Order: sequence, then structure tokens, then C-alpha cells
Amino acid sequence: MRFLSRRLVMPNDLNFAGSLFGGRILEWIDEEAYIFASCQLGAKSLVTKHIGAITFETSAFQGDVVEFGLQVKSAGRTSLNITCVVRNKHTKQNICTADDIVFVHIDPETRQPTPHGKTKEELDEFNFDS
Repeated sequence: MRFLSRRLVMPNDLNFAGSLFGGRILEWIDEEAYIFASCQLGAKSLVTKHIGAITFETSAFQGDVVEFGLQVKSAGRTSLNITCVVRNKHTKQNICTADDIVFVHIDPETRQPTPHGKTKEELDEFNFDS
């Protein structure tokens, strides 16, 4: 798994208890996973179809730097399934894991699913080389 980007936890990212708000981290996961999927497929016409199996393991607090690890779990004809791990950059403790994020490649005009033309093997090779 490659950790590709980082964010600083700011005051407006906190919940009433002073830790990173779960909704904010889910927003970040969706955005980071979209960027990753878009780069892997070389396409920007993707929509989030499903996010499942989210596990919160520890908290993050103001001033923490969190990083996002992403990898392709599987590739379908029109879809891409991604795993995302969010961890504290300094302690390396996992904060959250989203193990089932599915994006669907769509035709930008018809908005219908369309084949993306990549296999998991091609994506793994690309991810290894990049």
C-alpha cells in the first residue's frame, strides 16, 4: 500500500469532543480515493457507487498529520474497488480503514457505465512502477 497524500487536522475538522470528526474523515476518504482511482484509470468520469466496511480504530486531534494509503482491491469491467487506510503520519497508528470503495467509470455524456479498459494486473503494475 502506498501512502500518497497528507492532511493537517485543523480546528474546523474537530467534533464536540475535540477529535477528528468522522464525517470529515469520510469526506477526505471519498476525495482521496476518487483522485487515486482517476489517476489509476487515466479518466475523470468516475462516480462513487459504494463505500462500505469502515472501521475507526483510533482518534486524530488538532495538529495531527494524517496520511492516506490506497490500493486497488479489484477491477471490474466498469468498476474499480479500492481500499483506503488513514493513519497518523508520526505514530503510524491506523485511524480508519475503508475496505470497500467502489467507483464506476461512466460516459460523461450519457452518464451510463462504460468499460475503463484496465485489468487489476495492469493497475498493480502501474502502481508499482509509478
